[in-house]
Amino acid sequence: MSQSDQQTPEPVETVRTKDDIVLTHAEQVRPEEKLLPMLRRYPVIAGALTGLIVRLAFSGEAGTYWSAMTAEFIYGAPILVGMVTVYLAERQKRREWGYYIVAPLLASMLFVLGSLLILIEGLICAVVIVPMFAMLGALGGILMGIICRLTNWPKGRVYSLASVPIVVLALASLLPSTPEIGSIERTIHVSATPAAVWRVINDVQAISADEMSASLASRIGVPMPLSGYTAEQETSRVRRSSWGKQVYFDEVITDWQPDRYLRWTYRFHADSFPRAALDDHVVIGWHYFDLLDTAYRLTPEAGGTRLTTRVSYRISTQFNFYAQWAAQLLIGNLSEVGLQLYKTRSEQASGAKEGLHEPIAQVMDCSNLIARDCEASFSGSGNPEALRGSSR
Repeated sequence: MSQSDQQTPEPVETVRTKDDIVLTHAEQVRPEEKLLPMLRRYPVIAGALTGLIVRLAFSGEAGTYWSAMTAEFIYGAPILVGMVTVYLAERQKRREWGYYIVAPLLASMLFVLGSLLILIEGLICAVVIVPMFAMLGALGGILMGIICRLTNWPKGRVYSLASVPIVVLALASLLPSTPEIGSIERTIHVSATPAAVWRVINDVQAISADEMSASLASRIGVPMPLSGYTAEQETSRVRRSSWGKQVYFDEVITDWQPDRYLRWTYRFHADSFPRAALDDHVVIGWHYFDLLDTAYRLTPEAGGTRLTTRVSYRISTQFNFYAQWAAQLLIGNLSEVGLQLYKTRSEQASGAKEGLHEPIAQVMDCSNLIARDCEASFSGSGNPEALRGSSR
């Protein structure tokens, strides 16, 4: 056989993508991609599953390192979800910039939904944290997209990017958990006297679900108030507050100025919050959140009363900027709904009294008219005895 007849090896075929990334044929066919085909084909699901695994790891008690309220989890988990989602997607083909945002956002939402379905997260925390996780997930996706483009993925050196989540966790652990005091003030006009409003605040019973339906907190599972009653004790006045899901606590009166000003602090008992009443992360008086005091000011105003409330609270997290926003939204809305409750009850009570006064006045007018008619019929005789005799 001549030398010219010998078969020469075929040149290695290359494929050029639209982003000018040159991939050899050997690089396109990767044996490891045959493993876990679902994860390769469905990056969004893979990202969500990654988040669930991390959530299971951070299932420790409140206040511990492995709590789901630590910065390591709050920041690290959604960023990791976003990075894994884009990483697996880029192994298939180059993605558009919009994909780096939308896909991680969906993966983060599926991650939170999955934590609800397997009962490792409560509805309250899940709904509150979704916006933050969505933003951080998109951030992680954009970060991975930029790195893949800069490193001309899928070259091998991108495997070193596994260190990125570790760096994020390390930086997150350095964030302080500083207690911050916040306050919320709301006001409303009530067409009733200060005395009428004062009575309702200190004795409100049988609060219905319809009266609290405008509360955002009630829609995500937070128990709503059922009644509140102020009682005299030996050394103080205490307002006992009862809420749904068997929640109860005392509101110790610290400033009592009838018809003008009322302020109380909170006293919680060991059984004030049954296990299923609130998520552990948001139980009042625990590590991360506490109510400090509430005050009501009643000011006479044309045609009624100006009722103003002020609520003070404490948050202690490594993401106070977000916790403050959530507290302002939920507590502020609940304060507005509470003021509307007192307004409606006070005006109804005042209207009922006026309704009773009117028929009584009509009866008195009729009695006076009858008396005058009788007196006139006997006035001509000038004999008082005749009047008395006729009455017999």
